[in-house]
Amino acid sequence: MVRTEEWRHFRGTLLGILIVATAYYASGRIGLLLRVVVEGAVVTPLWLPTGIAVAALLWFGPRIWPGIALGTFFAIEHLASFQLADVGIIVGNTLAPLCAYTLLRRAGFRIEIDRLRDGLALVFLGGLVPMLLSASIGTGVLVATGDLAPAAFWPVWSAWWAGDAMGVLVLTPLLLVVPRVRMPQDPYRVAEAVGLTVAAGIVVLVATRSSLSLLFLVFPLLIWSAVRFQLAGSAPCVLLVSVLAISAATDEVGPFASHSLFEIMVNLQALNGSAALTALLLSAMVTEQNNIREEIERVCNDLAEVVERLAPGRPEE
Repeated sequence: MVRTEEWRHFRGTLLGILIVATAYYASGRIGLLLRVVVEGAVVTPLWLPTGIAVAALLWFGPRIWPGIALGTFFAIEHLASFQLADVGIIVGNTLAPLCAYTLLRRAGFRIEIDRLRDGLALVFLGGLVPMLLSASIGTGVLVATGDLAPAAFWPVWSAWWAGDAMGVLVLTPLLLVVPRVRMPQDPYRVAEAVGLTVAAGIVVLVATRSSLSLLFLVFPLLIWSAVRFQLAGSAPCVLLVSVLAISAATDEVGPFASHSLFEIMVNLQALNGSAALTALLLSAMVTEQNNIREEIERVCNDLAEVVERLAPGRPEE
């Protein structure tokens, strides 16, 4: 019996590793479709695999870390022939999500993201801080091997860090909320969800492709989705904003036209970061307030039942 349980546990872990590796590599291929070249180095403004890695660690625990390393290996192999120095990049891309997982667990992070502190923890302890590790190690390896000039360290480092961090801020909340999404039963809520979906597609496309400076139009949309549908509505909207904005930036159209690569990257990451922070923190805050209100209503109902039982003249049961 013990050996049977151990074998089942081993099979489950192995399956999880293979799934994570496949998802990491596949999302990496998707992310590379929107890649840019900074100082001769290939980077992407939204590295989706980091979001998958952090979500997988929060679901399955640190035992699936080989899947992250394996996925990184295949992603590197897709770009160029693998070299021994690339082991450093694999180490950095594996350690950063593990660091994020450790920091989030120590902070008492809940995958429901139903408290403001959970949203703040994911932003800083899951995205911004630990991804300094992968960016520093990866860029350092490129400089050490001579593939990158020392003078280009900071531009590449900043693009690497921003792409990894945005992967966590954009994709991890969406992956964490998907298993808990339920179709609304109220027909008015369904109609509102459909309206939000249509509005998101039109508004974001116009805002990111118009020659006018209309990027601010995405924020009323994000506020609507966060207030009315919390993370289940705001997370897909953020992903849509990020993907369409990156597409427009790489095509150098709309508000990203007639700018240098540096200016495009700054504007793009400012938009993506602001959109992710607005949606994530507002969703967490609204969810927390809704939970508090429901708890207060439950306590009031319990108290009303007690008062009714103790009311004078009530017949004994």
